[in-house]
Amino acid sequence: MAVQKPSIPSGTRDFGPEQMIKRNYIFDTIRDEFKTYGYLPLETPSMEKLSTLLGKYGEEGDKLLFRILNSGDFLSKVPEEKLTVRDSAAVSPVICERGLRYDLTVPFARYVVQHRNDIVFPFKRYQIQPVWRADRPQKGRYREFYQCDVDVVGSRSLIYEVELIQIVESVFTKLGINVTLKVNNRKILYGISEAIGHTDKMMDITVAIDKLEKVGFDNVAQELSVKGIDDNAIEKLKPILELDGDNRSKIETITRVLSVSEIGMKGIGEISAILDYTDVLGINLDIELDLSLARGLNYYTGAIFEVKAKDYAIGSICGGGRYDDLTGIFGMPDTSGVGISFGADRIYDVMEGLGLFPDASKLSTKILFLNFDAVSEKESLKVLRRLRNIGIPSEIYPENAKLKKQMEYANRRKIPFVGMIGEEELKSGTVTVKNMADGSQQKMDLNEIDNFDFGQN
Repeated sequence: MAVQKPSIPSGTRDFGPEQMIKRNYIFDTIRDEFKTYGYLPLETPSMEKLSTLLGKYGEEGDKLLFRILNSGDFLSKVPEEKLTVRDSAAVSPVICERGLRYDLTVPFARYVVQHRNDIVFPFKRYQIQPVWRADRPQKGRYREFYQCDVDVVGSRSLIYEVELIQIVESVFTKLGINVTLKVNNRKILYGISEAIGHTDKMMDITVAIDKLEKVGFDNVAQELSVKGIDDNAIEKLKPILELDGDNRSKIETITRVLSVSEIGMKGIGEISAILDYTDVLGINLDIELDLSLARGLNYYTGAIFEVKAKDYAIGSICGGGRYDDLTGIFGMPDTSGVGISFGADRIYDVMEGLGLFPDASKLSTKILFLNFDAVSEKESLKVLRRLRNIGIPSEIYPENAKLKKQMEYANRRKIPFVGMIGEEELKSGTVTVKNMADGSQQKMDLNEIDNFDFGQN
């Protein structure tokens, strides 16, 4: 009987060493920027109680939660009448009490409430961990993926929105990705729903228009109609969502539309203040006020952000916003927060597609010492110890194999330099370093190799 070839679940991926080197380059770049702005590291469990997760992401988000079966004989607690109707929605709450986290923000809010007495507010944290969504896998969309989150909770100051914008600018500049940061404000969206006479349909409107870029206005209009929004209101909505021009002219136009809404005007004031800060700081990031940007998550209440790569077709690679009462659902009301999340997997796809990663040789082993014999091996190990102590990634071939095999190993590993301490070098107390790219060789005193330029930068 043939052995079935092993595989992994759809929507997940393995990452080999070369891929992990590139992923760590992304993680390290983002992490360093978070630390520069004073954010502290945090980790939370992969699984949370479903009571923590449900109801935080809207109806569509709840459907994408991965549920974990209770351990033991989980069916024994299910009432007979629920088993016989074969209704998974009725059975699920009984047999699944935990789920994999959908994002890092809700677990963060749970952590803040649970540890409120130990936290100094405003509390600034960053978190780099995987999340899971039972979505349909497609290009740029996975069921398991990493998020790199940075949040601050305990302050309503717009300075933190501006700080997040600066982090976005710096991270993507360092990664070499040309991006546009789209901004909006949920208060403006509420004002729009008020202006068209449908504040009762605020959530339906935001969920629908959040799909505008993907499906177009006609499909959005159809969804709004199904949700009970009349044709006259939809016609009022269209020119607002298709508003063109620079940010200041958009603000001027939308101010006239939202003059009837106190909440909407407050949102305009917040966006204007943020843009004033970015002007004063000379931020070069391409920032676009996009009134169709809604971000469908229920917990956003103020500014919302979304980052798109200009030169590569993929969904948003970064997004977030202000949430004024996310901790309130856990018993800690009126604690405002704001954060943004970098999608590491999509960023990886963009950088791979555009060839933006540094040469792998700059990110891994710098030199491989060839193994000639027992005496050479011991001398090479002594040099290796010195190099490793000063932070030079280095190795020795483990066996006295044919030199061709050892050199092929260095080539396949893309190791840029080979070190040789053969019979001649042992006599003279030297080491020969070969550049694998151009074949050039340089002989030096054993003590001089500490100062050799391995091209780490």
